[in-house]
Amino acid sequence: MPDTRPIPQRPFLGFGLGLRTDHYHSVLEQRPAVDWFEILSENYMVGGGKPLHFLDRIRLDYPMAMHGVSLSIGGTDPLNADYLRELKTLIERVEPQWVSDHLCWTGVKGQNLHDLLPLPYTEAAVRHVAERVRQVQDYLGRQILLENVSSYLTYQSSEMPEWEFLDSVAEQADCLILLDINNIYVSSHNHQFDPLDYLHAVAPQRVMQFHLAGHTHQGNIIVDTHDQPVIDPVWALYAAAVRRFGAVSTMIERDDNIPPLSELLDELEQARRIAAPILKAPAA
Repeated sequence: MPDTRPIPQRPFLGFGLGLRTDHYHSVLEQRPAVDWFEILSENYMVGGGKPLHFLDRIRLDYPMAMHGVSLSIGGTDPLNADYLRELKTLIERVEPQWVSDHLCWTGVKGQNLHDLLPLPYTEAAVRHVAERVRQVQDYLGRQILLENVSSYLTYQSSEMPEWEFLDSVAEQADCLILLDINNIYVSSHNHQFDPLDYLHAVAPQRVMQFHLAGHTHQGNIIVDTHDQPVIDPVWALYAAAVRRFGAVSTMIERDDNIPPLSELLDELEQARRIAAPILKAPAA
């Protein structure tokens, strides 16, 4: 049954970019029209040096969100206490609007595989992940956001579609969702489902942030490479997401083949142009 509870007032930061080292100087010199930046947490979980120097300067002028890739919330190893301690230290330094990571596992037996690996969509996995999320939230003293990942395989043991799994974890853990629009598109192609079914199944009151990114076709599959501009079908899916979820803080991710800042600002302006008339329209 669809969740019909009213959508609560969520903080709306506007339209942001992932902060990348290539753009440190441009950001400081140009003060671009970016509403906020998202940082990759692990890049700044260090004792000092250039990353923290620039982060401290840039965050004086822009709100920040933190986004991690190594929490391994779906893993079977115990939660990494050292990682959580360093993460909490960074949170205290950055004072981010929110903190996110991925609904996946990233390592086993103490080895970080440096990949975002999908989970089996089972009731047992929901309970396992939700318990670990509650532990993390208790330690950090705040809710976290979990992002849907792109995937290239499925498990025979899965008992539900991905969107039901994501929604169930968020509900049982009482956490929030970072909805990656590109990842929905990539996985819908790879696994042959309707991406609109995904959007319509996710509880609006849980969605705090959107990601937009590019990808690469490799034979019969699409790989989430974050090295290309956002394509038209993903923009169309983003428009559908804005109609479904309303004003959700939106950002562009680019992690490779990084262009000049001006090109990403053009993409960000396209996101604004798509969202503006939808957000101004009367509610259906």
